[in-house]
Amino acid sequence: MPPDSTPHTCALPAAASGRLRPLAALPLPQLAALHGVLTDIDDTLTADGVIAPAALDALHRLAAAGVPVVAITGRPAGWSAPLALAWPVAAIVAENGAVLLRRQGGQLQIDFVADAATRAAHQLRLQACAQAVLAQVPGATLAQDSAGRLTDIAIDHSEFAHLDAAQIAQVVAVMRAHGLTATVSSIHINGWIGDHDKPSGARWAVQQALARPWNPAEWVYVGDSTNDQAMFQAMPLTVGVANIARFLPQLQAFPGYVTPAERGDGFAELASALLAARAAA
Repeated sequence: MPPDSTPHTCALPAAASGRLRPLAALPLPQLAALHGVLTDIDDTLTADGVIAPAALDALHRLAAAGVPVVAITGRPAGWSAPLALAWPVAAIVAENGAVLLRRQGGQLQIDFVADAATRAAHQLRLQACAQAVLAQVPGATLAQDSAGRLTDIAIDHSEFAHLDAAQIAQVVAVMRAHGLTATVSSIHINGWIGDHDKPSGARWAVQQALARPWNPAEWVYVGDSTNDQAMFQAMPLTVGVANIARFLPQLQAFPGYVTPAERGDGFAELASALLAARAAA
């Protein structure tokens, strides 16, 4: 069955009203001055793993207007590869900043933060950690996209399985005890080795895929979960889609603005506001 194309809105808790301003309050000159858009994928562009029609249309409208979009995700390189070829995006940064995928001459170009020898050594530690998680956390299962992962591990908490808050905290604790960086997205708990993250991935993509100096003030970031906190903290202009309400109690860093609609429909609202601001400038 195709995903429901009806836009959904999500009421934010009253406690968030002082932190998150509505998208309509974002000054038009600030939007008009942007060079491009950085965005999460799961539950920001997609619902249940499928891109929302409004979000795909928004990507095409942004591309036609010369506004580059870079998607930054915790999803694996294998999962992201066909999207990097099919979607009108400048690049996709996968596995939380470790892998850069982009089209070059109709072919897929894949680059890594770490060299092959380092990745091989890390894989041994990552797999040992994954086995420890499965042994120590009742109910924990590897994410179904694990076969496509080249530099990290992921435990499913909301995509096909369900872990409660205590189980999620247990998984994070095991990963960190093994020396991994651990973050929680809307669907997975991701663990990796290294100091890369979404902000470093954004900088890398802009400099390498777009051959443009990195200036955070030229970009807006759109996200939906705790896995986006590093970007909410690093970027001067950030927007949460409305379903971020689910994660507000866990957030330490918040987006500056929030869309009325959820997921891909919310992303489309941001894209429409940006393009309208450009047209009016």
